[in-house]
Amino acid sequence: MLEKVFDKVKVLDLGWGLANPLSLKTLADYGATVISVESIERPSLLRVNQPYKDFEPGIDRSGYYAYLFSNVHSITLDLKKASDLEIVKRLAAWADIVGDSHRPGVIESWGLDYEELRKINPSVIMIRSSNQGLTGPRASYRGYGNHLNGLAGFVNLTGWPDREPVCFMMAYTDYFVPHFAVAALVGALEYRQRTGKGQLLDMSQLEVGLELLAPWLLNYSVNGVEEKAKGNRCDHAAPHGVYRCAGEDRWCAISVFSDAEWEAFCVAIEKPAWSQQQKFATLKGRKENEDELDRLVEEWTCNRDAYDVMHLLQKAGVAAGVVQNARDLYCDPHLTERIAFWTAEHPVLGNFSFLAQPSRLSKTPAQLYRPAPCLGEHNEYVRRELLGMP
Repeated sequence: MLEKVFDKVKVLDLGWGLANPLSLKTLADYGATVISVESIERPSLLRVNQPYKDFEPGIDRSGYYAYLFSNVHSITLDLKKASDLEIVKRLAAWADIVGDSHRPGVIESWGLDYEELRKINPSVIMIRSSNQGLTGPRASYRGYGNHLNGLAGFVNLTGWPDREPVCFMMAYTDYFVPHFAVAALVGALEYRQRTGKGQLLDMSQLEVGLELLAPWLLNYSVNGVEEKAKGNRCDHAAPHGVYRCAGEDRWCAISVFSDAEWEAFCVAIEKPAWSQQQKFATLKGRKENEDELDRLVEEWTCNRDAYDVMHLLQKAGVAAGVVQNARDLYCDPHLTERIAFWTAEHPVLGNFSFLAQPSRLSKTPAQLYRPAPCLGEHNEYVRRELLGMP
């Protein structure tokens, strides 16, 4: 049996939505016992989101939820009931980590904030993920990760320079906040191991989002330059874009940064004369004539298979990648080799693929221990086995 790095770590998840639960699910993949508290009256947004098995809605039929939340346990409680609140407090006493992602003020109304939990469990580690943190004038603002796409400034950088910004189809921050959160939790566990002390981790999704915009924030603060949407273009490369290929809605992204890469590109596509033209000879010239250059490149790609374009250019040392759809990704040989998906039988969805972990630990690898739970699936297990209730 392979060792599990977080085998003895016990986690109580009071979160809702995606960011915090996904952080704690990462610990579950490496062996932690994660108990997710859910409610039939206010189920997770992911449980009531498409796609559904056979296009039939149902609380346990969402592929979205199942794909992301393997390895966790689900119990159902109503925190407006004193008896159920008492169960949560017993679980808080059992847990090493308690996670929350409600708007600040909600968990306080239940008497489950960090100061109250410390009375139950003095060494508890609590992580709270919210839109704008626990303090400050906007801490109590309601919102989802989708709102942070605009508030952080991501939307201002997307789309074409002569059009309205392109809004993201997902709550962008929800998907990268977990990586920061897990790093913080590992640090907190190490600190507690040395000192015996827990702590409160305040995870502002807005501030984490700004971390990814650091180059643009720095350019503005130092040079006064405000970044704008540029479509698919880049100041330091040309050609740099997404080019139409043969077939319906098939595309390949191509990036040429140096003059040496430009020459290799021209040789690879059998257009050596392009590299001899003065207007294309340097990056400066290629940027000044970028509209014409993009047109010429797409005239070459549009009759070719996107994967053929990618492999040809990669072989020549030029950055290129197919714009993949879901079918492409699921069958991608690189992702298959790295075991990007775990497959197991789900009680409602049948044979199903679950998201695996991108990180690789040689001695304590992430594993699939159980499929994503049905709502309240582990009610009896948690009450009887973990809490010793009759």
